[in-house]
Amino acid sequence: MQQDTQNKLGSMPMGRLLVSMSLPMMVSFFIQALYNIVDSMFVALISENALSAVSLSFPVSQVLVALGVGTGVGTNALIPRFMGRGEGDKAGRVAGSALFLCVMYTLVVVVLGFVFPEPFYAMQTSEEEIVRDGVAYLRVLLLVPCGVFFGQIFEKLLISSGYSLLAMASQATGAVCNLILDPVLMFGCGMGITGAALATVIGQVLAAEVALVLNLKKNKAIHLRLSLIKPNGMVGAIYKVGFPSMITIGLSSAMSFCVNQILLLYSTTATAVFGVWMKLQNFCFMPVFGMNNGMVPILAYNQGSGRIDRVKEAIGLALRSILCLMLVLCVVFELIPSLVLAMFSASEMMMGIGVPALRFCCLSLPFGGLCVILASAMQALGYSRYTLLINVLRQFVVMAGLFFLLHVLFHSLTLLWPAVPLTELVVFCLALRLYRNMAAKLGF
Repeated sequence: MQQDTQNKLGSMPMGRLLVSMSLPMMVSFFIQALYNIVDSMFVALISENALSAVSLSFPVSQVLVALGVGTGVGTNALIPRFMGRGEGDKAGRVAGSALFLCVMYTLVVVVLGFVFPEPFYAMQTSEEEIVRDGVAYLRVLLLVPCGVFFGQIFEKLLISSGYSLLAMASQATGAVCNLILDPVLMFGCGMGITGAALATVIGQVLAAEVALVLNLKKNKAIHLRLSLIKPNGMVGAIYKVGFPSMITIGLSSAMSFCVNQILLLYSTTATAVFGVWMKLQNFCFMPVFGMNNGMVPILAYNQGSGRIDRVKEAIGLALRSILCLMLVLCVVFELIPSLVLAMFSASEMMMGIGVPALRFCCLSLPFGGLCVILASAMQALGYSRYTLLINVLRQFVVMAGLFFLLHVLFHSLTLLWPAVPLTELVVFCLALRLYRNMAAKLGF
């Protein structure tokens, strides 16, 4: 089976290979993003303050995702690279180190779950309902973080070994579970916002369990066993590749926190609108993330085997595909922003803030999609320092800086939203320059 995977990554026609590796992950990510949106839609039925409470928790939940995704991306890139070189023992050591890191993350986050939620909300708002609901929601997420961490690793083990369809099945199972449990726990059992959090973590844990079983039953390239769960000398290698992705999402968390503090100067409704946009943006970027997950092992394997021509072909095809899709999504949001906000039970005030906000923010999608593909390509090909620079600027420095600058200059809520597309445009130009520099060095 390992030989079959290697033959597939090294010889299958690139268009068919990229589709076979990426499409299942795109579908599963779409489902995953959909249940995040549906989760917010159900929360909005409780109250606008409840939606604000969930929006304010976004930075913390993103930190958990950052740890899981960063570790998973490092695993996803290293395993096929070692397989391409015929070093199967090192691939197994990578898996063991990744699982060890998940155990450590889980222990630390559970401890934080007991002490962190109250001060986190108290420092942001004095609105009693927002604080109460937010603490209840965040505490559940922090006390059951294992699904986020282990789910990412088990899914990436499937992807890196060529089992993208199985990875899709595990994520889809968790997403469907969440969608079913949301109304049951929130309204049927009367648990309100706590039920929304429970539905989320139960879905995450179920997805991780399904991915584990599929690895044990189907994945012949990586043999999981308890004795593997230790550092194994590969922690540094995982972080070297995965740290930029970790920083990307982690800085997104810091940026969300900073932007929320600026928006709170205008109204709590503005934070709810920003939270809705972050969920919608995440939904729109799911094809990009799916493409990344399919592209990274292709690039890593073919670079390891010296097939630079296939590396260049894969990147070009990914860029063209994502640009077309992001342009379509941009047009859709420009045409129907009020219908989108209506799905979140938007009040008249929320509509007044949200319609111009969405029309400005959606202009960022084409530039952002291309930027993410370029950054991931540079990361997979060993230029993580370029990716790190792009992510630091895109996810924190430029975005937070522009929101603050526009606030100081105009003191207008409507004129804050252009910060989103301006950020993506500026960073895309830099990413393109860095990519061309890398391509020249690699002989593209």
